[in-house]
Amino acid sequence: MNAQEVLGRIEKIESLPTIPPILKKILSVIEDPRVSLQKITDFVSSDPTLTARILKMVNSPVYGFPGRISSVSHAMVILGLNAVKGLLLGVSVFEIMQKSMIGLWEHSLSTAIFARIMAIKKELPSPEEISIAGLLHDIGKVILIMAFKDDYLKLINSVEEKESFLYEIERQHFGITHAEVGGIIAKKWNFPLKLVEPIMYHHRPQLAEKYQKETAVVHLSNILTLARGVGYSGEIFVPSVHSSAWEILNLKGDEISEIFKEAEEPITTSGEIFFSDD
Repeated sequence: MNAQEVLGRIEKIESLPTIPPILKKILSVIEDPRVSLQKITDFVSSDPTLTARILKMVNSPVYGFPGRISSVSHAMVILGLNAVKGLLLGVSVFEIMQKSMIGLWEHSLSTAIFARIMAIKKELPSPEEISIAGLLHDIGKVILIMAFKDDYLKLINSVEEKESFLYEIERQHFGITHAEVGGIIAKKWNFPLKLVEPIMYHHRPQLAEKYQKETAVVHLSNILTLARGVGYSGEIFVPSVHSSAWEILNLKGDEISEIFKEAEEPITTSGEIFFSDD
């Protein structure tokens, strides 16, 4: 199988029967580049389950507004249109993984937490959007497992035997990695470049062109999550931090320790914010 064949299958992803109806509706909304804040507010508010999930997420320790946001319109104002579009996709796409790859959600949530804390510490604009990029950085894995479930699960199971990183095995088998698939899908869904580049290059931050700092944050956050051992993303090894990310972020050892310390409580208290509807 080569990359073109994989992308050809992915191009038809919206017709796959495994996509729930609510995700199809969400895609139809977020694919419209002219969509307004009010239209998304109305869309989310019309679905009680989606509303509950969005409010549960924005009131979670991930975003630092615990118990303070009571309406979808307030969430829109606090997070902004791009962050909410990403969040809509995140809470919906990852529901698909609830049964087959539940650890990926925990891994992604932890990466979002690290990314937000790191973005604030480095005084980057829009830390909520960077957090969403962390949440969605492995969306390519979701897409690959939707399009090639049996093959992809075999690849994940072969990581330990081959003593290799999953993204390296993906390239050998598919000719393309989950990061590249995720970036292509993010572009297709008209996500802003601030989300596309961190998703596309979270394993190769040196290739980011416009949002190098944001990409470096997601790159390092993914690695910190793997080092912390949160969830299961299919990787059993912790990759090295790329030298470009170290140079861009210029984090000292004590700052890394502070990030770990600040992330600990949100990580341990936010594990069930999505899958439980209580």
